[in-house]
Amino acid sequence: MKKMKNKEEKKLNTEEQEKQEEKEVDVQEEKPSEESKLEQQISFLKAENTKLKEEANNWKNKYYQAFADLANTRKSLEKDHETFIKYRAQGFIEKILPTLDSFEMASKAKVENPEFEKFAQGYKMIHTQLEQALTEEGIEFLEPKIGSDFDASYMHAVQTAEGEEDNKVVAIFVKGYKLHDRLIRPAMVVVSKKKEEKKD
Repeated sequence: MKKMKNKEEKKLNTEEQEKQEEKEVDVQEEKPSEESKLEQQISFLKAENTKLKEEANNWKNKYYQAFADLANTRKSLEKDHETFIKYRAQGFIEKILPTLDSFEMASKAKVENPEFEKFAQGYKMIHTQLEQALTEEGIEFLEPKIGSDFDASYMHAVQTAEGEEDNKVVAIFVKGYKLHDRLIRPAMVVVSKKKEEKKD
């Protein structure tokens, strides 16, 4: 009896062991499939991560470019605004040039009648105030000295006259005007021309 029981127990143990081994084989067979799934998921996530990084870099570059464009536009607008403020009086000055010339001629005229002396003084005072206001706006008066060298950068020769030397300022018709570094009108001058000696 005991032998029979022992045999049955051994048989049961053997069967259980076989079942256990079969389960282990099944688990081992399942493990590679789960690992491959995990590896596939990891490779997919890595690819997705790379793609997202590229998109992030692309948007970052677009942001920096847009920021640089905006900064350049702002600088350009500020420069244009500064230029506009600096030369805002140019159009007005060009329009009143004939009036300024008239003031200039009137202030240089000699008054012989004593009754008009006070009028002439008042007129000169108005002319001085007008010039002062223009100076405060950045106007520079270009009035070359008689006998100085002709300078084409701010002078315009309207006539020539015989003289001892060439290219000397002999007379001034009207003075020139400059707004900051921009020439509004050159000074209109008479320039000397050396007299040609006649050959015997």
